[in-house]
Amino acid sequence: MRTPVRRRTATIATRGAAVILACCLAVAISAAGFRLMSRAASPGHASTRGRRPDRTAPASRLQPSGPHPHAPQQQAAQTCSAHAALLAALRPVLRHRTGALAVGVTDVSTGVTAAYHSRQAFHTASIVKADILATLLLQLQNQHVPLSQYEQDLATVMIEDSDNNAASALWNIIGAAAGLAAGDQVLRLRHTVPGQDYWWGLTSTTVTDQLRLLHALTSRHSPLTGASRRYELTLMRNVETGQNWGVTAAAGPHTRPAVKNGWMPDGPLGLWVINSIGVVSHHGQHLLVAVLSSDQPSQQAGIQQVQAAAKAAAAAMAKPTCPR
Repeated sequence: MRTPVRRRTATIATRGAAVILACCLAVAISAAGFRLMSRAASPGHASTRGRRPDRTAPASRLQPSGPHPHAPQQQAAQTCSAHAALLAALRPVLRHRTGALAVGVTDVSTGVTAAYHSRQAFHTASIVKADILATLLLQLQNQHVPLSQYEQDLATVMIEDSDNNAASALWNIIGAAAGLAAGDQVLRLRHTVPGQDYWWGLTSTTVTDQLRLLHALTSRHSPLTGASRRYELTLMRNVETGQNWGVTAAAGPHTRPAVKNGWMPDGPLGLWVINSIGVVSHHGQHLLVAVLSSDQPSQQAGIQQVQAAAKAAAAAMAKPTCPR
């Protein structure tokens, strides 16, 4: 009778040891798995497989339409670096600055924008002529009619020669200040105020709005059709030789920048407004550049400052990094 009891006791002991061993193995495997998961989840070993695209895309690849709604921190970092680079590039210009100055630049391929004094208002002088033509093109699109030969002739000399009489004629055709305001609403120029009566040159604007205008002339998402955009840019690429200064100073050799400049004495002291907006290619980058200035002691001094600022803006987009 004792032998079966001993056998049963031995069997029970063997089974108990097996259970305990299995439990220990399970605990060890779980701990190892936890360590592997923790290591894979650490920032230094994070895998990109299985992540959502909006989390992995770098901010410098943002589309021109704006930052992705789920990546505000990435866009903030890129914007910071672009603004810091612009400010650093402008330091030599600002050290010898005359009058007031505002600068804006956008990289077309990434949508990254940087600006200095982005909301400061300036009189447009003749750069408003680009806005007048864009408004006319919008109106004709809505009416489903092409430019008449008369309107084409006026548009050509207004942009290529900066003819003031042609600008006044087209100003009246679009409906003067009210017409320009309606066009600017469609173009999203929220801080541009049309000059009153016949004083189109006293329209006020900001570099932010001028970059939006240039975006409307270059983007497929523009309210302007492709034909309208190409038409205006073609005129801006064919300005007279004496008027191709300004942001064109930032253009690379053997490229065809599009530009519209504005210049006029403003105020009782006869100080100058000197402005330049355009589309340039710089070291393979396609850039929208706007430089606005006022209170310049002379036309030439203002032009030199605008060109130096445009070069600095283009250089800043090459390495948009924040200082440490």
